[in-house]
Amino acid sequence: MKDRIFIDTNVFVYAYMEDSSNLVKRQKIATLLKDISGDIAISTQVINEFYNVLLRNEISDKDIQKRIEEILGFSHLIVIDLEIIKYSWNVRKKYQYSIWDSLIISSALKNNCLFLYSEDMQHNQIIENTLRIINPFIDN
Repeated sequence: MKDRIFIDTNVFVYAYMEDSSNLVKRQKIATLLKDISGDIAISTQVINEFYNVLLRNEISDKDIQKRIEEILGFSHLIVIDLEIIKYSWNVRKKYQYSIWDSLIISSALKNNCLFLYSEDMQHNQIIENTLRIINPFIDN
């Protein structure tokens, strides 16, 4: 069985934004997405945040929806339910993350992900002895 890997919103933003100021990050993420050997998981929160960020950057709804369809084509979508929401409250309290990051972490944990790729959280932190946070822009 392949490892399940959760990918945070910011990773997809770098992958799909055609912003020349982030070209190095975009290339790094393209390589990461191509080389991942596990099953990719995302949540409804990631899709909504992604949509919002691209809208703020004046990407058309049609183009955003096309990019989301591409992402959904190679990933497993996790619906944030009441169990994940309540679990995120405990994660937030224990690890001192924002509620939004706690929802991401909880979605990953509740869906048996071993790795969480995010630029916004503590690199190499292990959550609940199960989930390793990896900043894809830090070379180990």
